[in-house]
Amino acid sequence: MRSVVRGTGSCLPEQVLTNLDLESRVETSDEWIQQRTGIRQRHIAGEGETTVTLGVMAARNALTQAGLTPDDIDLIIVATATPDKTFPASAVHIQQRLGITRGFAFDMQAVCSGFVYALTTADLYLRSGMARRALVIGAETFSRLVDWSDRTTCVLFGDGAGALVLEAQSDGDATGRGVLVSKLRSDGVHSEKLYVDGGPSSTGTVGHLRMEGREVFKHAVGMITDVVYDSLDALSLTSNDIDWFVPHQANRRIIDASAKKLGIEPEKVVITVDRHGNTSAASIPLALDFAVRDGRIKAGDLVLLEAMGGGFTWGAVIVRW
Repeated sequence: MRSVVRGTGSCLPEQVLTNLDLESRVETSDEWIQQRTGIRQRHIAGEGETTVTLGVMAARNALTQAGLTPDDIDLIIVATATPDKTFPASAVHIQQRLGITRGFAFDMQAVCSGFVYALTTADLYLRSGMARRALVIGAETFSRLVDWSDRTTCVLFGDGAGALVLEAQSDGDATGRGVLVSKLRSDGVHSEKLYVDGGPSSTGTVGHLRMEGREVFKHAVGMITDVVYDSLDALSLTSNDIDWFVPHQANRRIIDASAKKLGIEPEKVVITVDRHGNTSAASIPLALDFAVRDGRIKAGDLVLLEAMGGGFTWGAVIVRW
C-alpha cells in the first residue's frame, strides 16, 4: 500500500503584523529582521481565531481540493504545540466540527517537526490498513506563547494552519506516487536550547517560548542535511533527483545554507517564511499548499520535506506527488 496525497489546504488569520508594526513594540527594525531571518510579515490570530478554527478551515480547503467530504475521513492527526485545551486533543475538536463520528483522532507534539512526524505516523496507519483516508494537519497559534518584550523571538513567529488529505492506495493504483520514505530523529540533550518555560505539570502556566538562537542555528544545518542524505540513500537517489525542496520555514539563512549544502538549486526551494514567519508545525503544509495552488508542485514531482524543532526533533519525508 502507498499513502497518496489527494489534496492540500491552508488557512491564515486575517491580521497581518509587519516588521514596521513591530518597530513600535520592541527595539528592532525591518532591516534587522529581514537581514537575519528573511521575514517581512507574519499573521497573528485575533479574537475567535484558535488552533482549532484555523485547522478546521485548512482541513475543509484540503477536502475540497481532494474532491472528498468529511465522511470520507477515518483518521485525523493534528501536529501542534499550541492546542486549544490541554485535553481533549485539538484533533477531536476538529473531528467534531467537521461532523465526523467515526474513525479516530489525536494530536502529535514535536513542535516545528510536528508535521513531518504526523505525516510519517499517518502513513504507517494507512499502509497497515487501520485507516483508509487521513487528514494530516499542522496548526499553530504561536503568538500566544511568544514573549512580546523579547525582540530576539517575537519577530520570528506567526500563526496559521495547513492540511493534507492522504489516501491508502494499492501499489498498482498509486503508480509510483505517495510517501516513499520517512526518517525521524530526536536528541533531548539539546532541550534547553529551544523550549517553553511553562507547563501544566511543572508551573501550572502556559509559559513563554525561550530560545538560544545561535545554538539552534549552529545545530540546524548539520542535523537537517544528515537526515535528508539518509532519506535519499534509502531510495538510491541524490539531491539532483529532487524536483521541490519544502523545508520548515524557520529562518531564510538556515533554509539557504541547508539547500546549498545539499546541492539543491535555489529555484527548487519553496519559500514562504518571508510572508508567514515561523509557523512551527504549520509551516510545511502551508508552504506545500501555496506551491500546489500556484502550479509549481505537480503530479509526479518528487518532493522533499524536512523540519527541525525544539527537543531537538528533526526529520525528513520524500513524497512522489
